[in-house]
Amino acid sequence: METRAFQRIYTKIGQITKATCTVQATGVGYEELAMVAGKAAQVVKIIEDQVTLQVFTGTEGIPTNAEVVFMGKPPTLKVGEGLAGRFFNAYGQPIDDGPEPEGDEQEIGGPSVNPVKREQPSELITTGIAGIDLNNTLVTGQKIPFFADPDQPFNQVMAMVAMRAKADKIILGGIGLTNDDYLYFKNVFENAGALHRIISFVNTTEDPPVERLLVPDMALTAAEYFAVEKNEKVLVLLTDMTLYADALSIVSNRMDQIPSKDSMPGSLYSDLAKLYEKAVQFEAGGSITIIAVTTLSGGDITHAIPDNTGYITEGQLFLRRDTEIGKVIVDPFRSLSRLKQLVIGKKTRADHPQVMNAAVRLYADAANARTKLENGFDLTDYDERALEFAKAYSERLLAIDVNIGPEKMLDVAWELFAKYFSQAEVGMKQELMDKYWPDKED
Repeated sequence: METRAFQRIYTKIGQITKATCTVQATGVGYEELAMVAGKAAQVVKIIEDQVTLQVFTGTEGIPTNAEVVFMGKPPTLKVGEGLAGRFFNAYGQPIDDGPEPEGDEQEIGGPSVNPVKREQPSELITTGIAGIDLNNTLVTGQKIPFFADPDQPFNQVMAMVAMRAKADKIILGGIGLTNDDYLYFKNVFENAGALHRIISFVNTTEDPPVERLLVPDMALTAAEYFAVEKNEKVLVLLTDMTLYADALSIVSNRMDQIPSKDSMPGSLYSDLAKLYEKAVQFEAGGSITIIAVTTLSGGDITHAIPDNTGYITEGQLFLRRDTEIGKVIVDPFRSLSRLKQLVIGKKTRADHPQVMNAAVRLYADAANARTKLENGFDLTDYDERALEFAKAYSERLLAIDVNIGPEKMLDVAWELFAKYFSQAEVGMKQELMDKYWPDKED
């Protein structure tokens, strides 16, 4: 950030905490950027002429007579076609040795879309992951999180979604990525030859945690440009929103605000909603779809972060390790896409809704059989077949490494039905049975 001749410079800091400092100043706006003793900062509170600045790297080493230079504007991003295929930091600066982007300068963190401009989501998004496309189909303009334990391969799943999703642009917001994860994303995108449609904003664990607060807004500002100006279908991937919320908590606590549930700030709901509500389907065809990762602490879905997230978003995708097959699956019981009924059977094959329901019902029968087995009860022939079906269903359809198209998913499901059950046990409409039931059982 360069200082300019007309910028006001202050040299008397009144109060310093671990993350903030206060200076007496006028003509300053909320979220305006500043430099404090050469460190990047942002205005977070104004009471009359007392301006509180959040210093991204912390206030250690800043004296009370340090130079405070206000930039006269909030954080911005230059948006244009030149963003495609590039990696940037939380400030929108290149980290891939490429040139500075060119384009129109846009403020980040603006309001969400006027409801009058919103269309009901109606376009299918396929990911190639059957646990999503078959049971929890996604729709353009939807907002949905992955709930996962920290030791699960959620970043690998996000990379798979990026590679397989039929979208014009994929925008990655990497929040607190390890260097290994950052390099993993970079290598996957480069090796797949897909860089031309992917834009990445990355904050790593080596960067100041407070900078994480800028990453989602940077990603969504880029998304709005391509969705509004270019009428493109944009998929935004945000990982990990728990680290974003933790950064909110750090700032809140250091500003001596009274914490709410689980040490989170009282503004957590509105802070998250401000981001997720950027998901939208426009009448002209452009759209922003948001898939985020929320890691769980000890599997606790009642924690303030997943709890608030669940109120805002339209369902969740729950990752779980299936010990029967030794793979991570998209759990059909705890996952839900609230908008799937807008596309299944309409933008997909007519048998999709009934195949989905029958498969999950039979999978539930297997769960009941497993409970009987664990409690020492004898299993019926049906129970045995249900257990075999559940294992094959997990292996061939629910596992996150499955990569097949929607029609193939349905064909595989029919194949499994015919292998383990009779038509009466599957219990679907006869007209569908007549059309799709395989002629020969395996």
